[in-house]
Amino acid sequence: MKHSIATNRRLPLLAALPALLLGACGGGSGGGTTTTPPPPAPPPPAFDATFSEIQANVFGTTCATSGCHRGAGAPQGLMLDAINSFASLVGVPSSEVPSVLRVAPGDPDESYLIQKLEGSAAVGEQMPLGQPPLDQDIIDIIRQWISDGALDDRQGSTDPIRVVSLAPLPDSALNAAPDRIVAMFDRELDASTVNANTFILEASGGDATFDDGNETAITAASISTAGMMPMSATFDLTGVALADDTYRVLLLGSGASVILDIDANALDGEFSGDFPSGDGAGGGDFEATFTLAAGSGGPTLDDLQASLFGMTCAAAGCHTGPSGNSLPGGMDLSDADATFANVVGVASIQQPALDRVEPGDPDNSYLVQKIEGTAATGARMPLGQAALDQAVIDEVRQWIADGANR
Repeated sequence: MKHSIATNRRLPLLAALPALLLGACGGGSGGGTTTTPPPPAPPPPAFDATFSEIQANVFGTTCATSGCHRGAGAPQGLMLDAINSFASLVGVPSSEVPSVLRVAPGDPDESYLIQKLEGSAAVGEQMPLGQPPLDQDIIDIIRQWISDGALDDRQGSTDPIRVVSLAPLPDSALNAAPDRIVAMFDRELDASTVNANTFILEASGGDATFDDGNETAITAASISTAGMMPMSATFDLTGVALADDTYRVLLLGSGASVILDIDANALDGEFSGDFPSGDGAGGGDFEATFTLAAGSGGPTLDDLQASLFGMTCAAAGCHTGPSGNSLPGGMDLSDADATFANVVGVASIQQPALDRVEPGDPDNSYLVQKIEGTAATGARMPLGQAALDQAVIDEVRQWIADGANR
């Protein structure tokens, strides 16, 4: 009986030994199971919910890149470089869904910018196109800026208002008529001063000169300013037929009718070829020209999308997306906007020293090298199919030589 009692008293200790031994092994370097702690959470974005910080850390670095929201060819006319970004966003109707403002101060849910960044917009793809979505904590900072009123915290200028960009670009040669002329400014406009007397478009009469009396004034469908704090003006050409000719855009800062800012400064308009306009003093007209030659123009990207990229390249299992760093799907050619975002100014994965499309330079565009069979890497495109007719390749070459415009 004593032996039995002694054995029973040792049972709790013996039962506990396996747990003790497992605990010891887990903390050492033996063969036991080690629990790996989860990786630390990424640090929150190191910038504030102000326009200047968002511009520097998001719009400027992710959106206003080559071939994207930069310059006169920016998709949907949305330029997000430092000069044009605020004026392009705040209080401005979206081009894709005009009933929704790009940024509605105080209301991030009804701001098209947020809808595009979060992938909930009714039209088009999630932004940034062809890149991973922004982290939600970055989007939340943009949301907070909008909730706080979408204010511009940059030091406001007290100088007379100047022109900071024009679309179409001065001295550009177009092969399709523009649907609008858009001027952007560095200060808030007095919207009442932007009208047919101060925002003027003229055709030269076929001689590319504007001083011999045969010029023709073009009547706009409408002339408007955009946003609750307007810093842009649009000469709408919807339904207006433009003949092949040279055209002059005038924004008046002198004379009986002039464009004013909200402090009643006249436009500082003199333009020498570089933006912003002006000579440092209020007064002076802004003048720029562009040439339209639609009758002899080459193919557009929409033409090529319909006849080549959409039909031949974006075939099942090929260049269909989603965009990324793996081929073939990573080079998304499924629609014209995706094609533009994935090829123009984008480095080739196989030959990173070459852009897929180098605007103005078809010979050094990797796309041309691949469809002509001269590329140093990989097979000729389209893979597994007959080579493209040279006439088709020549259309691609012409589009690139013309600037690879969207």
